[in-house]
Amino acid sequence: MFDKILIANRGEIALRVIRACREMGIQSVAVHSTADADAMHVRMADESVCIGPPSGTHSYLSIPAIISACEITGAQAIHPGYGFLSENANFVQIVEDHGLTFIGPTAEHIRVMGDKITAKDTMKDLGVPCVPGSDGGVPDLETAKKIGEDIGYPVIIKATAGGGGRGMKVAKTAADMEQAFMTARAEGKAAFGNDEVYIEKYLTTPRHIEIQVFGDGKGNAVHLGERDCSLQRRHQKVFEEAPGPCITPEERARIGKTCAEAVAKINYIGAGTIEFLYEKGEFYFIEMNTRLQVEHPVTESIFGVDLVREQIRVAEGLPMSFSQDDLEINGHSIEVRINAEKLPNFSPCPGRITQYHAPGGLGVRMDSALYDGYSIPPYYDSLIGKLIVHGRDRPEALARLSRALGELIVDGVDTTVPLFHALLEEKDIHTGEYNIHWLEHWLETNLGNA
Repeated sequence: MFDKILIANRGEIALRVIRACREMGIQSVAVHSTADADAMHVRMADESVCIGPPSGTHSYLSIPAIISACEITGAQAIHPGYGFLSENANFVQIVEDHGLTFIGPTAEHIRVMGDKITAKDTMKDLGVPCVPGSDGGVPDLETAKKIGEDIGYPVIIKATAGGGGRGMKVAKTAADMEQAFMTARAEGKAAFGNDEVYIEKYLTTPRHIEIQVFGDGKGNAVHLGERDCSLQRRHQKVFEEAPGPCITPEERARIGKTCAEAVAKINYIGAGTIEFLYEKGEFYFIEMNTRLQVEHPVTESIFGVDLVREQIRVAEGLPMSFSQDDLEINGHSIEVRINAEKLPNFSPCPGRITQYHAPGGLGVRMDSALYDGYSIPPYYDSLIGKLIVHGRDRPEALARLSRALGELIVDGVDTTVPLFHALLEEKDIHTGEYNIHWLEHWLETNLGNA
C-alpha cells in the first residue's frame, strides 16, 4: 500500500486527488510553481514542494523537479491528473526508472495511443469501428487530394501528434484541400514539433460520444457507459453529460462491450476514455485518452464510483472493486466547465476573486480550487471550476443545473456562467437535439463569436 502520493498537477484536479488520498488514509504531496504558492491544493495537501517559476514549462512540466520532489518527500507514487505530463510516455518511463509508481497506464500504452495513426490502426485490429480515411500519414498534397477523391468530401486533415483542436482543418471541397493540408501541417509542426498529418472522412452532423473504460492491467476491464460531449467550441468541450441523450441501451451495451474487450486484450491499466463520433446509429473511433478526463465526475455520479480511488487501487496491484455486472446507471448527470473568460470573445480573464460562493443542495457538486481573495494567475488554463449536477432523470438534472448556476457567485473576474444561463433557455438543449457543430452556430448567431 502507498503511504504517500505526489500529485503532479494543480487546481481542481489536484484537490480531487488529494481528497481521494485523504479518504484512503494516504499522505499527499502537492507541487507548485511560485505563482501557485497560495493555491488551495497547496493548502490542502499534507506537504508541498515548490518546483519552479510561474511558467508551466519550468515547473509543472519539469520532470527533474517532480522526481526531486518525490525524493525529498519520500513519495512512492505520482498521480498526474490530466493535462501537463499525464500523457507523456517519457515521463512515465523516468518515473518507473526511479523506482516510483505512475498512477496510470504504461508508457507503451500512452505512446501507442498518443500517436493518432498508430492508435487508429491498433483500434482497428482490436475490432473497434473507425472513421474511413488514410492508412497512416499522408506524405504530400497529391496523395491528400487522391484520398479526398476516394473517400469523398468533406474531409478533415489532422496532425498525427495533435490534440485540443490544434492541427485540425476541414476541406469541404477539392478546392479547399491545399490550404487545409498545408495549414494543418504547419500547425502540427508549430504546436507539437511534428508536421505529419492524416485524413479522415468529415461527418456532417455527428455527436461526440466517449466511452469510459477501466482496466486492472491483468486482462480484466469494464466500461462505465458513455458521456455525450457534443457541445463544443473550437473542439473544446464546455458541457458534458451521462448517459448520452441519444444513445439506446442496446447501443450502449454493444459499443461498451467492444471497448472493454479491446482494452482487456492489451492489458490496459487504470482509467481511459475511447472517443467516438456518432452518427446515424454508428460509432467511429477518433482517439483514446490514456488518463482521467476533465468530465469524469458525471460518470462517477451515475455509477456511484470513485474513479481516482480506483486508479490508486489498481496501481497498487489490487483488483478492481467492481465488475461489469455491478455497474448500473442511476439517473442523469451534467457537468459545465466554468472558465475565467470574458464573453463574447472567450478571452482569458485572470484576476483576484473578491467573492466566491459554491452552490449546494441535493445532487450538486462543485469541483473548484477558488476561494475569497484568491488571485487567478495568467499562466495556466482558464478552467476555474466544474459544476456537476445529478438528478433522477435528464429534466431534473437540467432544472438542478439552472438552480445551481443561480446560486454560484464568482465576483472579481468574468466567467462563462452567463453562457450556460443562456443555453438553458434553448429548446434544443432540453430536447437533446444537437451535434458537435450546434454550439458554434449558436454562438455566431447569439454572441457574434464562435
